[in-house]
Amino acid sequence: MNAIRINLLPYRQMRRARAQRLFVLLALVAAGAGVGIVLLVQFLLTQQITLQEGRNAFLRNEITGLERRITEINELKEKTKGLLAKKDVVESLQSNRGENIRLFLEIARQLPEGLYLKSLKQRGDALDLSGYAQSSARVSTYMRSLDESSLFRDPVLVEVKAAQVGNLRANEFSLSVKIEKATPDAGKAPKGAGGKP
Repeated sequence: MNAIRINLLPYRQMRRARAQRLFVLLALVAAGAGVGIVLLVQFLLTQQITLQEGRNAFLRNEITGLERRITEINELKEKTKGLLAKKDVVESLQSNRGENIRLFLEIARQLPEGLYLKSLKQRGDALDLSGYAQSSARVSTYMRSLDESSLFRDPVLVEVKAAQVGNLRANEFSLSVKIEKATPDAGKAPKGAGGKP
């Protein structure tokens, strides 16, 4: 014979318990999914931060390298300026070498008898001469010959005074004269020579 089964448990309580278990299960799944999403977002953010920190470190290294190169370039510029200044000085000395020889030769050539130079000093385009002469007329003659030279102009007498040189009486003088700047046609005909170009 078939036995009839009768459910003695209340039906509504079972349904409520099943719904409660389902709710708890869904809540746990949702909480797990939420925790998973949070962990995934945190992992992605950590990866982004690490990547950005790597980029920042790379950029810092590059900036440091560039600053070092800029410093080296500035040092090279300073060295270049110094070398160019030295080169200019050497070129100036090379170009003035012949001019200085010409200057000394012209001073000696214009020197009249009875007049002796004891010092000369160049200040830019001016030349200061001092020495002894047998008479003040010889100083005047020397100034005229300097003025007629193609290398000098505007001689100015600074001082003439009596002096004793050994057992001789002489006139001690000092004068200044301007040096003519060299021109392309310098050396053709000296001024006052009366020659035709």
